[in-house]
Amino acid sequence: MAERVPEVGTRSGALRGVLKDGVAAFLGVPYARAPVGPLRFRAPEPAGPWDGVREAGAFGPTAPKRPYAPPLDALLPDPDIAGDDCLNLNVWAPWAGSAPLAPDPPEGGRPVMVWIHGGSLIHGSSAVPVYDGTAFARDGVVLVSVNYRLGVEGFGVFPDAPANLGLRDQIAALTWVRENITAFGGDPDRVTVFGESAGAISIAALLASPLARGLFRRAVVQSGAPITRPLAEARRTTEAVAARLKVPATAEAFARVDRERLLTAQTEVTGRGSPLTGGHAFQIVVDGEVLPRDPAEALADGASAGVDLLMGTTTEEYRLWFVPGGVVDRVGPLLQRFLLWKTKVPSRTARVYRAGRPSEKPGEVLGALATDKLLRIPLNRLADARLDSGALGGTYLYEFAWRSPVLGLGACHALELGFVFDTLALPETRALTGPDAPRDLAAAMHAAWVAFARTGEPGWRRWDPARPVMTFGPDVPSLVEAPREAERRAWDG
Repeated sequence: MAERVPEVGTRSGALRGVLKDGVAAFLGVPYARAPVGPLRFRAPEPAGPWDGVREAGAFGPTAPKRPYAPPLDALLPDPDIAGDDCLNLNVWAPWAGSAPLAPDPPEGGRPVMVWIHGGSLIHGSSAVPVYDGTAFARDGVVLVSVNYRLGVEGFGVFPDAPANLGLRDQIAALTWVRENITAFGGDPDRVTVFGESAGAISIAALLASPLARGLFRRAVVQSGAPITRPLAEARRTTEAVAARLKVPATAEAFARVDRERLLTAQTEVTGRGSPLTGGHAFQIVVDGEVLPRDPAEALADGASAGVDLLMGTTTEEYRLWFVPGGVVDRVGPLLQRFLLWKTKVPSRTARVYRAGRPSEKPGEVLGALATDKLLRIPLNRLADARLDSGALGGTYLYEFAWRSPVLGLGACHALELGFVFDTLALPETRALTGPDAPRDLAAAMHAAWVAFARTGEPGWRRWDPARPVMTFGPDVPSLVEAPREAERRAWDG
């Protein structure tokens, strides 16, 4: 017997999705009006109503963007779907017949997880196959994935437009979830936001934003840390794009520029930037409204202290950027020292890493320092601050250590995504993992994320003075206390 077509009612109107193996998917659902015409470079407005039943069986348009530059384009799939209605989301939910599958035992609704994709705020979308939500729905979670504005249209800084438009989009999507997710069987009081890279940086900002308060109960921060820039500093990237376009650095002027021309200028300006060496990049900013203060400071001072927080990194984040293009081999001792000086890494810290890694190349030691400076150390400090303040929400740390054989990437940035989503069988996932990634490790990691969304506990003990870190791989998951403690301590003082 053929499965029935799932339909659901939202505040804007009825949706018709697709059903397969007990999971209903509603794709390309607008949560805000298309950011075009007078709404371009403006805060998102709620989606308007529609008549009849809206078909929701295919992904909606993605935010304007360009592909990753080679060689990353072969490793990180980034679908481009044309259209103006890019402020859309997707929902996967357990389904039976014509209605959401009821929880067993009844819990007043299923846990909800909202995925915010990464991509340096200029790439990515919710249509990336690796982010398929079927496995989460299979395991009793209502999974939502979100598109938001990218690049200068999402994170440009103008004197005549609101800042942090992409972050405002995410808040609008979370508001939609709050108002509509019950219809999909979800519990609006058990929402977990999770994201990786720029998505994790976004979540750190949401944790500190008064406009996002009450929209989620738990958060997962994967390979990102609380990072923002002052308005004046962040505006330099917008001004550089304006100079390329030969227009004033105002939203009014940019709104008259053809999108393709704008993307070309944006790509030229940001193409040489990197988190380690600097250069032009789009950043979340302290704007006085969405973010009244720096998120790192706000979170250390107790913001979102009641929110359960799971966060971590891969062991070798840097290898995604340093290995495919050969950077790891081009960095010798002199260039290493120059880059460490330029990025203000203390010489005493560098000495500890060199001493502890005598067989590694200078580029690998540099990468380990960069991984820790940008990611591991800020997350450890946040965990310590929550512990010291007696935060009510639980704090848990993980590390992903399984090493991919593809191009010698090792335990690189973004490698854990196929494990979290349990999508190792997809060719788009295998581009990064290879064909023989351990399914048992994916099952364990995915189950930990599901457990965290359901109960606030991923399956290991909370952060405490012994510094417990659940390490996924290279074999079975194991709890490690204070990994690489000498290197971590080298950043103190």
